[in-house]
Amino acid sequence: MSRERFWTRIWKHHTKLHLWEKCLVFDLFCICLVSGAVMSGVGHREELTQGVMTEAQAPQDGIVPENAKEEKKKVALTFDDGPHPQYTVEMMEGLKKKNVKATFFLLGEQVEKHPEIVKKIYEEGHVIGNHSYKHEQLSKLTMQKACEQVNRTNELIYDITGENPAYLRPPFGDWHEKLDCEANMVEVLWDVDTLDWSSQNHNEIVNKVLKNVKENDIILMHDGYETSVTAAMEIIDTLRERGYEFVTVDEILFD
Repeated sequence: MSRERFWTRIWKHHTKLHLWEKCLVFDLFCICLVSGAVMSGVGHREELTQGVMTEAQAPQDGIVPENAKEEKKKVALTFDDGPHPQYTVEMMEGLKKKNVKATFFLLGEQVEKHPEIVKKIYEEGHVIGNHSYKHEQLSKLTMQKACEQVNRTNELIYDITGENPAYLRPPFGDWHEKLDCEANMVEVLWDVDTLDWSSQNHNEIVNKVLKNVKENDIILMHDGYETSVTAAMEIIDTLRERGYEFVTVDEILFD
């Protein structure tokens, strides 16, 4: 049957229908048209959405998303026996240029001599710890005298910063087992001892750290020697190249 004859028969049949039948046929025809248009639009929209999502999820010019980057290894630089009138200042200048925060364990007698440096250490965001008053071996002192060493240094630091030190590094790492001095402080020792005070040799200090350091290590240095300052700067640069970031001791101890 030709197409023209087909539509002719449909039309003749349509003219014989009652009015209500014609309306019903027309309604069904409209519903079919609308449904077809909606389904076609939804499919097209899904294709567009998928295309946009795929493009948005794709890396841009080789940039790796932040959450996909490897987490850096933490390490803490600590400096004992300060503040020194020259080299502590130089150390802080170097740390500031490299955007590194460190922990300074201060001697009370040095705090008394150089309060302005203590204030600067605090204001620049470094952590200040207690290293006793005179660098005496606390375990060889009476309980009372050992506590005096700690408490006096705490008071001196508080008078300058308005905060009591939370961390204590006893000289020689030697501490009374039951000595608390009512200070409720956290004892902080070390993992890598540079012996910088002994060698005062730049290369030896650097090599000591690079050969022994591991993730979450605390490095012991002193801020009273020029070679310690220069070695610290090289240590920072080299360990950063190895994927380390520098933090204060609290982030090592409690994170």
